[in-house]
Amino acid sequence: MIQFIAFLPFLLMSIVFITHMRKEPRGMITGVLFLTYLITIGATALFSLFYYSELLQRTDFLYHLVIIGGIIFIIAVALFPFILIITYFIQGILILKKEGLRLNNVLSLAFSIALVIYIFVWPLIMPLSSANIYEKPLVLVANIIYEILSFIFIYLLFLMAMYCVSAILNLIHIGKAKNLDYIIVLGSGIKGTRVTPLLASRIDKGIELLKYNPNAKLILSGGMGPGEDIPEGVAMADYAKQNGVSEEKIIIEDKSKNTYENLLFSSKLIDKENPNLALVTTSYHVFRALVFAKKLNIPCIGYGSKTKWYFTLNALIREYIGYLSISYRFHMLVILFYTIAMLLLTLFDYLNKTGAINLKDFLHI
Repeated sequence: MIQFIAFLPFLLMSIVFITHMRKEPRGMITGVLFLTYLITIGATALFSLFYYSELLQRTDFLYHLVIIGGIIFIIAVALFPFILIITYFIQGILILKKEGLRLNNVLSLAFSIALVIYIFVWPLIMPLSSANIYEKPLVLVANIIYEILSFIFIYLLFLMAMYCVSAILNLIHIGKAKNLDYIIVLGSGIKGTRVTPLLASRIDKGIELLKYNPNAKLILSGGMGPGEDIPEGVAMADYAKQNGVSEEKIIIEDKSKNTYENLLFSSKLIDKENPNLALVTTSYHVFRALVFAKKLNIPCIGYGSKTKWYFTLNALIREYIGYLSISYRFHMLVILFYTIAMLLLTLFDYLNKTGAINLKDFLHI
């Protein structure tokens, strides 16, 4: 009975997570549920280790395997911040070297530097709390600012982690994509009349999906922007034809200016009720496109085309910032609520320590 109770959270979370992934994975809740799922798996594993500890001690191989696994886990957790900083720093240097100095290209480097400042530099230069902190106004203000900024930083890091996990999970599809009615390929800019390598990889992925869905139509979506001689959708169609796609399989959408319009205008070209849809874009862009599709009530799944690794990390940060711009009101309310609560607690603590109020009397103790 005890074993069943211990395994019950894991079983329930398995049902919740699998059901969610089958019904509607296009949201940040996907990452939160996955994290909760991992926690229940970890808790169940720890319980099993304690429950069968005597058996493990009698089996040298299993005992040493558990010890080694535990040591590896602890080391991995301890080294994770360093690995994260080093990875983003190296990739930040690479993208600046290969793509040039532009605002969009400094995100990885800026992120790694911000982590270094927050984790290592700031705690050294910021004054620490003390018993007589309320007698030092500057120290008090500095600590309040530090706590607020720490919450913002940790909150944004948590959101970023959930965003990345949700994005990865939405790229995972078991088996080949079949029974699709439409495949929407999102544009990304062209040079004159020619598609860029980035856009070509998206179209190639759409053509790959088309091979497994011979009855599907390929919607190539993109209007004409600055520096473009023809609409992106037209250039994409020319590229698809050159790569073996027949004209009757192609639908061109040539009015959209951004991802939201890509999806909105493409959906209006669909003449079938309850179609099976897939959208194709670069891997790091899939999740945000799916969030837009969800807002437009367009049921679909997403497929990502590959791009260079050093570019992906930088672009992922840009996509995350783009996601925050969609839902910034909610996150601002969370930060505001924390700030007000923290200021009220600080004020209450000050009044209690200065004798203005008595904590026991206040709580009716």
